Amino acid sequence: MRGDRRRAGALAGAAARLAGAVVLLAAGFTAIGVAVAGGLGAVVAVLAAGALVAAAYVYGDRMALSAMAARPVSEVEHPDLYRMVRELSKAGRLPVPRLYVSPAGQPNSFAVGTGPRSAAICCTDGLLAELDEAELRGVLGHELAHVSGRDILASTVAAALATVITFPASLARLLPGRAGAGRASALDGSSGLGLSESLLMLVLGPIAALVIRLSVSGTREYRADAAGAQLAGDPAALARALRTIDAGTEELALAPDGRLTSVGHLMIACPFRPEGFTRLFLTQPPAGERVRRLEALAGYRR
Repeated sequence: MRGDRRRAGALAGAAARLAGAVVLLAAGFTAIGVAVAGGLGAVVAVLAAGALVAAAYVYGDRMALSAMAARPVSEVEHPDLYRMVRELSKAGRLPVPRLYVSPAGQPNSFAVGTGPRSAAICCTDGLLAELDEAELRGVLGHELAHVSGRDILASTVAAALATVITFPASLARLLPGRAGAGRASALDGSSGLGLSESLLMLVLGPIAALVIRLSVSGTREYRADAAGAQLAGDPAALARALRTIDAGTEELALAPDGRLTSVGHLMIACPFRPEGFTRLFLTQPPAGERVRRLEALAGYRR
């Protein structure tokens, strides 16, 4: 009963934060419309903002998965992954989510969707290679906790809105001299930002980051850690996984282009080095504190 009230409170808080971000975005659109074309411009701007939010709701999960070059995988390809997700979903009384794998070498994971029935979980190749079964179960439990806690709606819509806001910076990759900067190189961290991309991100990045920060609370990760550890049955395994993921994200940090920075808050650990404008997008709490809480949950004494 107490858990249901807690989930309901978390859902209400997430909905309120998302609504605040949408209102702020609509107000910004309206101000631009009024400045350009007066009252008619305001009407057009409000309609455009509404269409943008609707598109973010419908296509947000696909935008996030595309940013990580994720592909759907079958049970034939990853039978153990499917088995674990099916067992955890049954234990959590959840529909089995769609499963995707990203080619990124960095160990990381995220969940997207608008609710339990539309949820998808994505693991990177690095995560599947680095973690043992108990640790991977803990990470999958964490992602399913985001699904059951309805965190994914606000975070997915925020990711889509941020992606649209930073879209001009992504277009800068098509300019002459940037044609070779592909998605694969961005995922392995070898692709840096060009001058035009950097300038556009300096202007657009803070706006996108504000939308994300208004929509997403950092405490959601603590809740998902605790609920996911309970679901998987091994808080210590999730703590070990977080240590491995934290070391891997530091060693194999992703290149922070417009699309990736817009979805970084979805991931279990920040995929970028916290420097420069990427600090604006940082929503995950410190890994050390998360590990400490999980070890306390497991009964370790400090």
